[in-house]
Amino acid sequence: MIVNLEGKTALVTGSSQGIGAAIAAGLARSGARVGVNGRDADRLDRGIEKLRAAVPDGQFVPVVADVGTAEGADAAVAELPEVDILINNLGIFGATPALEITDDEWRRYFEINVLAGVRLTRAHLPRMMERGWGRVQFVASDSAVVIPTEMIHYGMTKTATLAVSRGFAKEAAGSGVTVNSVIAGPTHTGGVEEFVRQLVDPSVPWDEAQRIFMREHRPQSLLQRLIEPEEIANLVVYLSSSHASATTGGAVRVDGGYVDSILP
Repeated sequence: MIVNLEGKTALVTGSSQGIGAAIAAGLARSGARVGVNGRDADRLDRGIEKLRAAVPDGQFVPVVADVGTAEGADAAVAELPEVDILINNLGIFGATPALEITDDEWRRYFEINVLAGVRLTRAHLPRMMERGWGRVQFVASDSAVVIPTEMIHYGMTKTATLAVSRGFAKEAAGSGVTVNSVIAGPTHTGGVEEFVRQLVDPSVPWDEAQRIFMREHRPQSLLQRLIEPEEIANLVVYLSSSHASATTGGAVRVDGGYVDSILP
């Protein structure tokens, strides 16, 4: 299957590293002009350097903005006003005992993990609908369905993301614009690798270490290894293409079978 996104402009929030960077690279390889977003200009420049090394012919546009705030979202729209593909990837997570999560933390997680995507979708969806083509995706998590006891505030925001995505898909009904969420499972990022090394003997080779981690700490996974960011990106790129024109309003899983359910 050949995915051709030439002539399309994409914005991937939180894309200077990790899953977001993998998505930006995947979209660029398919020909899209990609807005790469981050709060810190220096870190963003370093991220774009790596992306250009990985995709020499890629078109990358820096979008320096804290889209977790209303002002930052406005700045991102001003920097890249015409977007055909919006990937709401930005998210934060962290472990806190349920009864110790403060009101401020509940608000902060909701603001960044939910409202950031809502604001950008509210800005770009009408223009996509006017043009009769567009793709909006929210990067969710298995935690939307399997709420983690150590970070229920994070799980709550990802559950909200599924509802938001479905609602915007209904708003775009019949317009040629699709809106979906992507349920990502346990993924190999720098932070997760550090976490695994804390739980598994660091002398064990990485491939075996991650399998031990999955077997002992994430036994629900049918993949029995961490998902690579590029594997998440592959699904996002497909959903961004014309091949996925009949997929909308969905919560599409790339979770390695982590969620023990036929449906999300």
